Amino acid sequence: MELPRSTLVGIETAAADRAGLWGRRALLILLLVFVLCGASGLLGVHSTTSSAQEDGWAVSMRYAATARAGLDVPWEVTVRHTGGFGKEITLAVTASSFDILESQGFEPEPSDETRDADTMYLTFASPPGDTLVVSFDAYIKPSAQEGRSGTVAVLTGGRRVAAVPVHTVLFP
Repeated sequence: MELPRSTLVGIETAAADRAGLWGRRALLILLLVFVLCGASGLLGVHSTTSSAQEDGWAVSMRYAATARAGLDVPWEVTVRHTGGFGKEITLAVTASSFDILESQGFEPEPSDETRDADTMYLTFASPPGDTLVVSFDAYIKPSAQEGRSGTVAVLTGGRRVAAVPVHTVLFP
């Protein structure tokens, strides 16, 4: 009785061997594309600006459209109102949009902060002129896994005006 030359004889067919080979190649190509995207910065922080105008109010928001955990991100709101703001100005921000951010603080600091179930209200003393710029020094929490959406609006007369949508996508 003659012994086979290989211990693998009869274990795998040639068709299964070819399918496995192409499967491994496809997985390696996918992994290569992912690594190249990361190395080129495509999976890093990319900011965008959204704006809205309503009833004489103009709100513009610069924020991170895409980011990764641990990276610094832009968060800056510019509010314009012809004729100024009166004594103070209040921004209404979707509170859950802060869930992915670690705070270093607002610039300028709000004179008052309050929150209900869904919204954070940030009140600022009115600056001279007709423009207020508020920046938030922040980075994405290292434990953040999912992005967030929300809005930023001016609260005037008990209602929100010039609401700007904000949506951040997080990459691994």
